[in-house]
Amino acid sequence: MKHANILIDEPGHKEFLLGNEAIVRGALEAGVDFASTYPGTPSSEIGNVLFYISKKAGMYFEFSTNEKVAMEVSAAAAISGLRAMVFFKHVGLNVAADAFMSTAYIGTHGGLVVITADDPSMHSSQNEQDNRYYAQISGMPMLEPANAQEMKDFMKYAMELSEKIGTPVLFRTTTRVNHVRGIVEYGPLGEKRGKGKFIKNPNKYVPIPANSRRMHLELLERIEKAREEANHSPLNRIELHGGEIGIITSGAAYNYVADFVEKYGLKANILKLGMTHPFPDELVAEFISSVNKVIVVEELEPYLEKNTRTLAQMRRIAVPIYGKLDGYFPRAYEYNPDLIRETFSKILGEKFETEVYSPDEIELPPRPPVLCPGCPHRATYYAAMMALKQLKIKDAIITNDIGCYTLGIQKPYEMADYLLCMGSSIGTAVGFSKATEQKVIGFVGDSTFFHGAIPGLIDAYHNNANLVYVILDNRTTAMTGHQPHPGLPMNGMGEKAPYVDIEKLVRGIGIDFVRTVDPYDVNATIKVFKEAIKHEGIAVIIAKRECALLWDARRRKQGEWWVYEINQDRCTQCGLCSDWLACAAIFKRVDEDGKERVYINDALCDGCGVCATICPFNAIEKKVIR
Repeated sequence: MKHANILIDEPGHKEFLLGNEAIVRGALEAGVDFASTYPGTPSSEIGNVLFYISKKAGMYFEFSTNEKVAMEVSAAAAISGLRAMVFFKHVGLNVAADAFMSTAYIGTHGGLVVITADDPSMHSSQNEQDNRYYAQISGMPMLEPANAQEMKDFMKYAMELSEKIGTPVLFRTTTRVNHVRGIVEYGPLGEKRGKGKFIKNPNKYVPIPANSRRMHLELLERIEKAREEANHSPLNRIELHGGEIGIITSGAAYNYVADFVEKYGLKANILKLGMTHPFPDELVAEFISSVNKVIVVEELEPYLEKNTRTLAQMRRIAVPIYGKLDGYFPRAYEYNPDLIRETFSKILGEKFETEVYSPDEIELPPRPPVLCPGCPHRATYYAAMMALKQLKIKDAIITNDIGCYTLGIQKPYEMADYLLCMGSSIGTAVGFSKATEQKVIGFVGDSTFFHGAIPGLIDAYHNNANLVYVILDNRTTAMTGHQPHPGLPMNGMGEKAPYVDIEKLVRGIGIDFVRTVDPYDVNATIKVFKEAIKHEGIAVIIAKRECALLWDARRRKQGEWWVYEINQDRCTQCGLCSDWLACAAIFKRVDEDGKERVYINDALCDGCGVCATICPFNAIEKKVIR
């Protein structure tokens, strides 16, 4: 889809949109003036689209330093009377939680929608926490769309609900909904408000204890208003298919249920919940009273099920309820049609035949993620690995962080021993340096460094830690789609912007040992690593070389392309390039003469030349393609 199509102002026009693109369209129809994020899959495409269209749309957009900052800037815009949204992946809400919880107490003047993109099955995440519980502990209303059209429609509804009740709204999605594609029918574009105006009212907006006690009571009142809304919301609907079975479901799980009911002609009524917090007690009580068996279908935690069981007990509604708590549905990973079919077979005691092959019945070759050919992180890890070997250090502790470079956990590098969250590489490195006598080396990417590692580095300096900290500066937020960050001269609107120089920042803390290296210069990088490892105190290495994908794109535009090939007459099969550098473009093959040889795949080779640099026999040569 062309990004410009998002801006079409023709009610009734239809586009085939990604779920995340539909969210942007919904924001435009809601008249959103202000948006902020820290990029994270599965929410990334929302920001990617806004990067291209925000100026044309007449709205402000930024890639914030981290999720907490993103939450704060959008909260300020909303309290100034503008309509604002902030979005991030599910673990991003952990980072934003402090500001998020206080925003619930303070409320909002304009509309404020907080989008959390959960990741069942952990396709690109370190956990699969269920952020529906954030709605409970914060007291915010929560919406859960199930398809692309609902992503757009619910977004507009969420903004209107936020202003109506005076509270932020949590908009919870999951990977399958964020990345689903579907036909979306447009409504009219909303009017922007331009600049807002903040009206001072410290008693309302400053949560010191005296004010917070009152704010909590006001929050409870807003929750009850939202509960009344939930009980009558058009987002919650009952689909009648006859019979005495009732199914309660929401989000992506609804799609599997709807398909199952239609395919097998199951006589079951479906309560499809789009507004799941506050729990629509009156609606659910009426629904479960009308059937003789209730099945709750939801991914991850038994959120709807617990609320339904509690409601049934309080209202003395004697109906059997089936879900996760009695072991029928799993609490881990996302669902699929086979799981729904098998579980309904157990609950209903009926065999539902299928012609669909189960994934378990088809053997697929494993496709583990790998660092791209030419990735500067590979060269950095190789240099660190060789430095440790040459210094004969076998028990160094390697702390790692969140990003492409987390793949350093793989052999042969094995450069990841401990990881908690964004920015944790430095805090845990400090802890290990104080708790053990082992050498500690931490790795962090440039975007993650700005996101959450700077306070840890200050802590390391202040507390005289003894460690090596490597900042992998590949000039972008690579893992989530090459979004800008504070270390680049461009902002979220695509405009020129002041940037933060990482080396100056690190030296500004007071750290003396700071070295910037080009990881493609492997021998020089190994030398710096050895110096840093021997250094007593904090040693910071900035491995600076742009992401290989960006380099490739520029070379293609310039019409230049070269690769490397192995001169078999010189190659001794030492394995340094294939086994120790382990570039994805280098492979071994047994030839017709029965001998195993090493080759480079022209289609994959990036032309970085690192393999040629490390070859001790000069057996790897440059080959110009064009």
